[in-house]
Amino acid sequence: MKLLIASNNRHKIREIRQILGERFEEILSLSDAGIDHETVEDGKTFYENARKKAAEIAAISGLPTLADDSGLCVDALGGAPGVYSARFAGEHGDTEANNALLLEKLRDVSDRRAHFLCTTVLIFPDGREISAEGRIDGVILGEHRGQGGFGYDPLFLPEGGCQTLAELSEEEKNAISHRRRALEALLAKL
Repeated sequence: MKLLIASNNRHKIREIRQILGERFEEILSLSDAGIDHETVEDGKTFYENARKKAAEIAAISGLPTLADDSGLCVDALGGAPGVYSARFAGEHGDTEANNALLLEKLRDVSDRRAHFLCTTVLIFPDGREISAEGRIDGVILGEHRGQGGFGYDPLFLPEGGCQTLAELSEEEKNAISHRRRALEALLAKL
């Protein structure tokens, strides 16, 4: 079965392909499928955003479509940045500004517990839908560590670990990531 990922985010596509690669005959990004469509992520939850992306792209493509929405939730910030993780500092995808704002907001905060949450939604052309969540707990450090990963990875130390997500190899990160956990939970429901 072919699977279309409702994304052109190269980091996300690579991670999903590494996790699901052998379970589907082909995994396509939006650009691979020749689809030029941007879903407005205006949901209040990760599920709402993921479902909207999957539904829109499944309707356009006629293919089983997987979408996810994920982000960082910091306890001391009431769950923020949450669904606004990619645009926490204003501009979508400005990782440097997002990380700087997070560190600023946590400057005098001792409780730095946080988690990454990922919600995946798979919608089939016949309308069937499967969804699942994955989570990884940890803490936010006071400085960047590591060169790998993307987003908040250099600041996030997984619970029980001694390396940030950015210090782990792709294989190590993918073995414990919130996206892997969500995808595995989704596959278990298939």
